[in-house]
Formats: sequence, structure tokens, C-alpha cells
Amino acid sequence: MPEAKPAAKKVPKGKDAPKEAPPKEAPAEPPKEAPPEDQSPTAEEPTGIFLQKPDSVSVETGKDAVITAKVNGKELPAKPAIKWFKGKWLELGSKSGARFSFKESHDSASNVYTVELHIGKVVLGDRGDYRLEVKAKDICDSCSFNIDVEAPRQDASGQSLESFKRTGEKKPEDAGELDFSGLLKKREVVEEEKKKKKKDDDDLGIPPEIWELLKGAKKSEYEKIAFQYGITDLRGMLKRLKKAKVEVKRSAAFTKKLDPAYQVDRGNKIKLVVEISDPDLPLKWFKNGQEIKPSSKYVFENVGKKRILTINKCTLADDAAYEVVVKDEKCFTELFVKEPPVLIVTPLEDQQVFVGDRVEMAVEVSEEGAQVMWMKDGVELTREDSFKARYRFKKDGKRHILIFSDVSLEDGGRYQVMTNGGQCEADLIVEEKQLEVLQDIADLTVKASEQAVFKCEVSDEKVTGKWYKNGVEVRPSKRITISHVGRFHKLVIDDVRPEDEGDYTFVPDGYALSLSAKLNFLEIKVEYVPKQEPPKIHLDCSGKTSENTIVVVAGNKLRLDVAITGEPPPVATWMKGDDVFSVTEGRTRIEQRVDCSSFVIESAERADEGRYTIKVTNPVGEDVASIFLRVVDVPDPPEAVRVTSVGEDWAILVWEPPKYDGGQPVTGYLLERKKKGSQRWMKLNFEVFVETTYESTKMIEGILYEMRVFAVNAIGVSQPSMNTKPFMPIAPTSAPQHLMVEDVTDTTTTLKWRPPDRIGAGGIDGYLVEDCLEGSEEWLPANKEPVERCGFTVKDLPTGARILFRVVGVNIAGRSEPATLVQPVTIREIVEQPKIRLPRHLRQTYIRKVGEHLNLVIPFQKAGPPENVQVKEVWGTNALVEWQPPKDNGNSAEKEAREWFNVYEHNRHTSCTVSDLIVGNEYYFRIFSENICGLSDSPGVSKNTACILKTGITFKPLEYKEHDFRTPPMFLTPLIDRVVVAGYSAALNCAVRGHPKPKVVWMKNKMEIREDPKFLMTNHQGVLTLNIRRPSPFDAGTYSCRAFNELGEALAECRLDVR
Repeated sequence: MPEAKPAAKKVPKGKDAPKEAPPKEAPAEPPKEAPPEDQSPTAEEPTGIFLQKPDSVSVETGKDAVITAKVNGKELPAKPAIKWFKGKWLELGSKSGARFSFKESHDSASNVYTVELHIGKVVLGDRGDYRLEVKAKDICDSCSFNIDVEAPRQDASGQSLESFKRTGEKKPEDAGELDFSGLLKKREVVEEEKKKKKKDDDDLGIPPEIWELLKGAKKSEYEKIAFQYGITDLRGMLKRLKKAKVEVKRSAAFTKKLDPAYQVDRGNKIKLVVEISDPDLPLKWFKNGQEIKPSSKYVFENVGKKRILTINKCTLADDAAYEVVVKDEKCFTELFVKEPPVLIVTPLEDQQVFVGDRVEMAVEVSEEGAQVMWMKDGVELTREDSFKARYRFKKDGKRHILIFSDVSLEDGGRYQVMTNGGQCEADLIVEEKQLEVLQDIADLTVKASEQAVFKCEVSDEKVTGKWYKNGVEVRPSKRITISHVGRFHKLVIDDVRPEDEGDYTFVPDGYALSLSAKLNFLEIKVEYVPKQEPPKIHLDCSGKTSENTIVVVAGNKLRLDVAITGEPPPVATWMKGDDVFSVTEGRTRIEQRVDCSSFVIESAERADEGRYTIKVTNPVGEDVASIFLRVVDVPDPPEAVRVTSVGEDWAILVWEPPKYDGGQPVTGYLLERKKKGSQRWMKLNFEVFVETTYESTKMIEGILYEMRVFAVNAIGVSQPSMNTKPFMPIAPTSAPQHLMVEDVTDTTTTLKWRPPDRIGAGGIDGYLVEDCLEGSEEWLPANKEPVERCGFTVKDLPTGARILFRVVGVNIAGRSEPATLVQPVTIREIVEQPKIRLPRHLRQTYIRKVGEHLNLVIPFQKAGPPENVQVKEVWGTNALVEWQPPKDNGNSAEKEAREWFNVYEHNRHTSCTVSDLIVGNEYYFRIFSENICGLSDSPGVSKNTACILKTGITFKPLEYKEHDFRTPPMFLTPLIDRVVVAGYSAALNCAVRGHPKPKVVWMKNKMEIREDPKFLMTNHQGVLTLNIRRPSPFDAGTYSCRAFNELGEALAECRLDVR
């Protein structure tokens, strides 16, 4: 690739070019192509971290350009991050196009970084100012340079010299005649070249498709498009657009198209909006040519003529080209998903380890699931190389870890982590681990047939080694055993012989170290004397001096191993109490060994509790030990559980403690209750209850209950007690109300009252009346059997006595509170009780001046009822009713009469005519008298009736045809395709109408869904719902809903996808 260099004077090339050319025939280029020496970038002295700054170059269109710079690594604390910019803000990277490539190299000897920018086939749009930026931790530096691009052109002087030739071949340069034919050119060729050059200057190196995009865009979008496609010459672009006559083609389908491009941050949502001319036109969305289906990710909205595509939680996979198709017209856009910079929160740390250690180098970044690049000494570490290099990568949320299971010396170096938002580095130093001898080999002196053991301990348990005898390696055999367990190395020689004597050495592999010891053989002749030792039982404390007690939980296994010694071996005998125990098989057994005797109980029971004695004997003597075995268990159930009293919503429960407490004291009780006939017990307390009397509350009155009790000790909870007899929470009624005396005679008193305010679920069986003489406290019953009505006449009372009366309500729960008269009653006949009823208009304060007249009429009772009410005459639909005034007017004149159904409200006569009665009915009449005290207590009722006879009228109903309301099933709302997430419940909904009510059948892939607990089908007033509980990919398929009645059927289908 040719390298772009600063412009200089151009010299004609070729054989026929003259050796010297006069200066006037080769004029100098403009200053921009050949800058003065004092302004050339190469003339500047390098400053900062740059050893060589990039040069400004001038390149012809279509050629390649290379920009080079060098950075001093000695001035940097870490490897630098290199960025190239066009202008001040446009970063050049992988999205800049294939024409831009970047190269970095590092000379470790001189610690110099060389960076290069390659631009292939330069266009006019590439000209402008550029900037190189270098960052390394806290150090940052940058420098600018310029690239000038010009169209290819021919040097006029060069053409003249090349065209000025001599005739003849193979002649000296100064021989032959001059040929001027090469100077003659056609005018058309010159004009075409000028037009082509002008066109290239106008295009500014911008591709034609971008010009088309600019022509169709708004002026406010020019800067946005220029930023997107890297156009820096905005002024030239605007001039070109101003000259061009753009005719915007109006779209028949779209009134507003998509923007050329959209940008969104990863994780956010974006809306793509188009506006169409006709809201009924079908519209489809495509992503990279694939049609988009509605889902939770892609949401379609229709707002008038606007069609909106909402993309939720954008990811890098959504960075694509999108297309909207309406009939034959299309509009395009491109969505760029910007990934936020990944920052390093916790950097790497330097580590110093030994060979063979496990090493974890961890870094924490700001984003979970971010991509990071690991490098070692400037070389990237990949997963493909991890199998060879014995390292692996691990991600734990935001933490990224590089793990060495068995680090080696080659793994040491400088490690670096790079993200798109930063970098960090640390050193890993691996050192050889020195082997330390923790225990040396000792010299041994052994006798014949004994065992010799050489043992040593080193600091590293992974170190292996070899054993030598007198310089010859020792091999394992039947008598010789070599072992390596952790840091210990052993050489064991059984049945030592004289030939085993010698020098033994252990040499660790890989270390210049050896451990030596000597084995000496000792041969001694002794005579055998049998050893005798009295037997001995080895326990923590002897049974003769203190109590040995063992506690075991019932149901657990007990194994009592008793170590015994003695020579010759003693014989052990076990006894439970005074009985010898010698069983060797079964649940309870004895196991004998040479140095131990074991007593085994597989599943301890209460009967196993007691004192056990072991006795060991041999010819020399004997020894005895005693052990007391205590078996603890859960207690027995409580006894005598019963309910002593009940109330409206409570009951008192009492019980007796269990007879057997399980060997541990009872700490409390747990209680439960349930309704009779139910199997569900409800706990009444969660903390143990220590008393033996409990009040259970919050029960429902009138319901039969049962209760039971559990006993609790330190071992556990007992079995439940026997259930109590069924009982019903019930309460007596409240006291009767409004007790009063209705009538009194010389020997009787008639009482009346109203029912109690609260009766309860037990109802009321009746009332008991009791009386008591004034001054006495003895209440005597007036009736033996309860009376059901709210009134009672007490007979055989002494005349003239003053007696108090009270009434109590009685039901299954007992007697209620009594209702007692406030004042005693005098037993004496009352001829007429005085009655004073003050009218309402007199219940006020009257104010009169002194001397004025005051007349107050106070009636003392209401008027009596009218008398002799009769129907005198009936004609048509009318009836004549007559009556006589009441005998007692209550000290007030009769004011008015009122008919039963308020036919008349103010009638002062003793007769009236009632009209508009219904034909065919028979009527009674009753009349009330009214004065200023109110209506009479009882009405006067007519003794005869008024019968309104029919006159032969016949009703003929109209004939009409009953409307047929029956309709076949029809889906008002169909099923729609759904895409759901696996594990999350989903629902399919539709609505159907029909009469008679249609039957509904749900099907999956044409197969009816029956009693499957995974599916729940509901029908609420025609709205049909199929709930799918935690769908899996297996539940995906075609779901259909079939509704049918006697008039027909309807079918709705949808597709369900599970991801």
C-alpha cells in the first residue's frame, strides 16, 4: 500500500523526461501542498509523551493514506488506550467502515508504542482535521494533524515535456526531429475532463445514496445525518444541496415516514412512529427482512392515522434495519443501540504466590453481563487457549474472575482487564516454594520379628520422593510398605531380619535434599514366662464408688462398649438386677470381643430401664461395675379431659396430668379443637400452656365442637388425649324487656312484657314468673312450666299485699337475667285507670302577661272506637258506609274519621260513600276515631261486606306472535395470537353471544381439553377465559374455542408460543 506523504514539487516521470527542467516550467504548488519548513509538523520538537507526532498529508482521490505516530512508553504508567478522531467529536472505530483500519505495535526493548491509521481509497469527504488521543490511567495527551484530499490531475508542464518528443526510435535524446503531434488535443476530451473534475469537486466524496437521503430529509436533520455518516464539510454539503433542485416525491400511503435513523441506550425503550393516509390500509413491520409479530417485546399501537411500534428493553440484538410496508410502498430506518460504557468499580490487585497455589484475580465492573478482555503482557487471553494454559474464566454478576487452579512460574506477569469504558492492571508474581523438613527420620534399633517404621514430615503435601537402603532404591514387597499421606512419608518393615540392617535415606523429588537414618538389628534370647494380670473394667468412674447413669431416649439404639483388660483374657458376665443376661441375638443382646464387652439395645423401651452389672473374672481375680440405664420418653396423654361450662362463644376445658411423664417433667400442654364431623383440627396455642384449665374462645354459637390435649416434655409431644364429648357453645338470652302490669284484681295480677333483645342460637323455651313480698328476699315461682307467650296472670294472691314481680327467659343454656318491676304492685282491683295524654301543641312554654286570660284544654285519654259500623248500600262500584260516634270522646270532641286504606282522612259525618271500587272484589271497612290526643286504640269494623258484582264484561287478550330471541353462537371478541414467557401464568380470552346459552369446549391442537389441573376454564356472562398455569414449551400450539347450541356453532382459534 503506498504511503501518503506531505505534498512536494512534482517531477515528470519516465524515460523521456528531461534531466533538468527550468523553474518556470514547473511552478510551485499552493502553500497548502508545500508548507514552509518552519510550519511543517516534522519541524516541531516532540513534546509530552509523543516521540513522533502524526504528519499532515496531502493525498489524491482513490489512493491510500497511512498516518504514523510513536509514543514513549517510559512516560506512561500502563499500556495506553489509543483513539483517533475526525474533527473534534467523531471517533473513528469499527463502525467507520472497512476503509479505516488501525494498527498498534510495541517495542519492549525501547518501550516505544507505534500506532498507525490506514485509510484506503481516500475520497474528498475524508479531508479535514484529525486528532490522535492517548490515555494511560491519569495521563492523557493528544495532537492534531490535517489530511488534504485533491482530485487526480495532470501537470501541464509535465505533459508538455512528455509530449515534446523527437522522431525516430533508438536514437540519442538530442537526435531526430521534434514531433509536435502529441501537443495537439481534441477540445471534447478537455471539456469532458473539466466536467468530471467539477463533478468530483461538487460530490465532496459523499456516496450517491447519502445525497438521496439528504434530498428527502428536512433541513433540521442535515446535521444529524452528517454526524451519522462522518461528513465534516458541512458548508460544502449545504452549497451542493442549495444548487440541486430536489423534487420530493409525495407518498400515496405515508403522510409521515420514519426518520432515517434512531438511537437508543441499551435497556431503554423506543417508539417508531409513521403516519398513513388511510387508517384502513394494512401495515406490516419488518426487522432485517423478517416480519415482526406482536409480543411483550414488540407492542403495536394505532392512534388515529398513526401507527406506533414500541420496542421495550432494547438490547444489542435490536440494532438492525427496520422497514414499514403499506401496500407497495415502503419506508426504512436504522436503529442504533448504544451500549453504556462499562466502568471498572473494583480494579485488579497485585498478588505474590507460590508455585502450585490457587490464584483468583477478580475485577468488578459497573454492568452485569458486560464483556471484558483479559490480557497478559499485552497478549489477549482467550477461552480457546485456556485449556492449554490451565486457566479459566468465571463470571459472578458484576465480578469477572481469572482462576489458576495450579499456578506455575510461566503464569507470572502483568495482567490487564480492558472494557469500553476503562482498564486496570496488576502484577502476578509466582515464586518457588522452599521445602521445609518438619520431622526428620530417626535411627531405629529393633529386635527380630518386630516392626521398623521410618517416618518423616515435609512442608508440602504434594511432594513425592523415593526411599533408598545403602544407596539402592527400596521397592515395596510383602514385608515392606511405602506410604504417602499428606505431608507424612513412611517406610514400614515388618518381621525385621538381620539383613534389613543398614542406612535408609528419603530423597524428595525435585529438591536437592535427603533425610537419612540407620536401622540397627538387636538379637536377644529370652525365656518365655506366661504373663498374668488381674482383670480390670475401664469406665470413667467405678461402679463401686459412685452411680453410673446412662440416659437413652425411647426408640433409639444403645450400644454400651466396656473395655476390659487382664491376662489371661477374662470372661465377662452381664446381669440385669439379679438375673444373668446371656442372650447373643435379638433386640437386646451381648457382643463379646477380646478386649471389649458390648451390651446392645436396638430400640430402647421403658421395660429396659434398670440396673445392669458387668462382672469380669480370670484365674488371677475379678472386677465388677454397675450401670443404671434410664429410658426417657414422651409422656402419656392427659387424662379426664372434659368441658365444665360453656358460654355464648367460650368453653372451659379441664384435664388431669398424665400418669407417666416419660422420665422428664411435663413442661406444658398443647390444645386443639374441631367441629364435630370435621377432620381438621385447629391449634389453640403455639406456646405450651402450663395450667390444667383452659378457656377456649372465639367459637360459633350453636355449633358442636370437640377438643383434645397433648402433653409436652423435653423429649417431645405425647399422643393426643381422648376427645371430649361434643359440646355446643351457647348462652342464656338477655333479660325480657318492658315488663309492666296490664291488669290487677283482688287476687290476680296480669303481667306483660316483650321478648329479650338477644335470644341467640339456643332460642328461648319460655318464661318463668316469680313474685316476692315487699321486704322479703324469697322469690317464689308463679308458674312451674315456662310460658311461651309474653304475658301471664299470677293467681291466688293475698288481697291488699304489696308484691314485686320479675320475669326470666329460659332456654337450653339456663335462665337469663331477670326483668324486675321497679315498684311493688298493690293487689286490689282498679275500676278505671286514669289516663292523661298531653297533646303535642301543649308541650311548650306559654308566656302571658299578667291579667290576660289563659284557657288550656287537657284531654286525659284518647277517644273510643266508632260503633255499629255497617255497609248500608252498594251500587255499581260505590258503597255507603255508616256508623255511630264512640261512647267516650276522651274529654275532646271527635275531630275526624279515617278509612282503612285512607280513602277519607277528614270526614266529620257518620257516613261516607266510597267510590271506584274494583269489580269482583268483596270489601270490609273499619273506621278510627281521632281527637287531639290521636287515633283511637282500636277501630270499628263493619259487620257486613260490600261485594262489587261483575256485569258480564269479558276480557279478550290481543293476539300477537311471540318474538323468537334464539340466535346461533357468534364470537364478539376472537382469540388473538400470544407469545408468553415459560413459567409465568397466561390467559386466553374471547367473548361469545348466543341464545340458548351455548356450550363451550376448549381444544388444543384439535384435541379437547378435559379435566386437566393445568387448565382452568371460566365463563362469566359470555366472557370466556382459559387460564394456563405455568406454561412450558410443551404447552405451545394452536388453541381453539368451540361454542354451539341447537341453532349452530362458532369456532375461534389462536396460536400460543412459549419462550
